[in-house]
Amino acid sequence: MEEHKRRKRYSGTHPKTFAEKYKEHDPEKYADTVARVIAKGSTPAGMHRPIMVEEVLEILRIEPGEKGLDATLGYGGHARRILACLEGKGHLYGLDVDSAEMVRTRERLRKAGFGEDIFTAVRENFANIDRVAREYGPFQFVMADLGVSSMQIDNPERGFSYKEDGVLDLRLDPENGIPAWKRLERMRREEIQGMLAENADEPYAGEIAAAIARQRKKGTVIRTTTDLRRVIENALAYLPENGEKRELLKKTCQRVFQALRIDVNDEFEVLEAFLRKLPGSLTAGGRVAILTFHSGEDRLVKKAFQEYYRQHVFAEISEKVIRPTPEECRANGRARSTKLRWAVKA
Repeated sequence: MEEHKRRKRYSGTHPKTFAEKYKEHDPEKYADTVARVIAKGSTPAGMHRPIMVEEVLEILRIEPGEKGLDATLGYGGHARRILACLEGKGHLYGLDVDSAEMVRTRERLRKAGFGEDIFTAVRENFANIDRVAREYGPFQFVMADLGVSSMQIDNPERGFSYKEDGVLDLRLDPENGIPAWKRLERMRREEIQGMLAENADEPYAGEIAAAIARQRKKGTVIRTTTDLRRVIENALAYLPENGEKRELLKKTCQRVFQALRIDVNDEFEVLEAFLRKLPGSLTAGGRVAILTFHSGEDRLVKKAFQEYYRQHVFAEISEKVIRPTPEECRANGRARSTKLRWAVKA
């Protein structure tokens, strides 16, 4: 008889590292814990809660037998609901550049009853939607959620959050490109300031860029999330100490990490490529829904949709941006910055 292997226990009364937090690696096994965290309006660590699902499904109007694309698979929350709409007929393809998370999501959806006959996960950047469409499409519906998955944010080894100490990486595809700490080493002070202003509308871009330059002049490498957070705090040390400063530092850290993540992953360039190739990947009458989380992303989507509408490539587009309900924002704080736009191909 094969010896039963007990789960490795962590030392002490609480887990010390992300690797020891067994619930975060398989949150769906711990339904009671998940329910308690969600009831508090938070997202369980290691898990991603899909945003504006009902609104997306209403826009896409998915019918059994259709072929569609989830351009940003992530945790698979949207994909799971889309697959349910197909009722065992048709096919959904899901793209992701994160090989580790894609494997987990594919397995999660397999366990939910969605086999190879109805769902295929493809490791591909959604900037290459034309390549995907040539092989699997064209598609009757496409959706893209441009937000970073919560399980990536929650894992300190990925370096997405200033709240946990870890290597300042920030790559969505950990096997390609250079990590954020190396990127900071190569950028001139003026480039850093421009990046912070353009990618995150950072009001203290000049002060933070100068602080980073000073650290480099000393020979100090800003290698970890904690290193960068401390540089930001030192850059703004001149601000008066009051009740608002803590919140200001929090928002500034969020913007700086966002700006650096966008730069490291070429997110605007990737989105522009996706939007340029999108019409050719849709069937006549094909529907598309895109969720954005940053004003720069939303501007690109809005501009592209309006241009395609003027050219009669799209028959319909959303006249106004759609926002999550106040109820969803209260239940999931990560939904607050979300914007949804849609279009229908002529």
